[in-house]
Amino acid sequence: MNGAMRIVNFHGIGATQRVLEPGEARYWLDEGRFRDMLDRIAAHAERSLLRMTFDDGNISDLAIAAPEVKGRGMRATFFVLAGRIGQPGSLSGADIRELLAMGMEIGNHGFDHVDWTSLSPRRLEQQLRCSRAAIEDVAGAAVRVAAMPFGRYNAAVIRALSAAGYAEVYSSDGGSAAPAAFVKPRKTVVADMSDMEVDAMLAGRLPWPRRARRWVSMTVKHAF
Repeated sequence: MNGAMRIVNFHGIGATQRVLEPGEARYWLDEGRFRDMLDRIAAHAERSLLRMTFDDGNISDLAIAAPEVKGRGMRATFFVLAGRIGQPGSLSGADIRELLAMGMEIGNHGFDHVDWTSLSPRRLEQQLRCSRAAIEDVAGAAVRVAAMPFGRYNAAVIRALSAAGYAEVYSSDGGSAAPAAFVKPRKTVVADMSDMEVDAMLAGRLPWPRRARRWVSMTVKHAF
């Protein structure tokens, strides 16, 4: 793989503790399946090239995910929605600080869960800058990375993220990520993913038709 990273993205783990958005349930894993996937990552021959992220700032990030990740000697990045901090089923400010104390990284997922490509420049500014300031205020630490809701972005969003000073941003394009890339693709885990699909994800393999579609899509998204 020539040093290319594979980034595995999770959402909620275990029982849900808030009302889910339409279609969100398929991104939640039961605890047993989550632990099995962590074991596969921890035992992988190229473990040093694998990364984990968690989106949406669910309370399961601290209650379940982080202790399991740390217990296997690994780290992860948790992308928080600023507008949900302290809401039922979501991380509180104290929870975010505890994740940092465990050695985890905190990133920005925006203020609320909206498609950044659909926003006016002023509203996009709120999602990228105001939300980061709110997260930094409760975390007591700088936020340097962001994940784009639904994995959606275009050239305007990338320009705005760069202008806002983020060091790197995360999409859901799948495949492998160059360590120095500004936009890093991830593969999102879903509840019905088979063991064969998990193995392909950890190896960074994509079927050739999907590789072709991904190349075309990313070329268009990055065009200025």
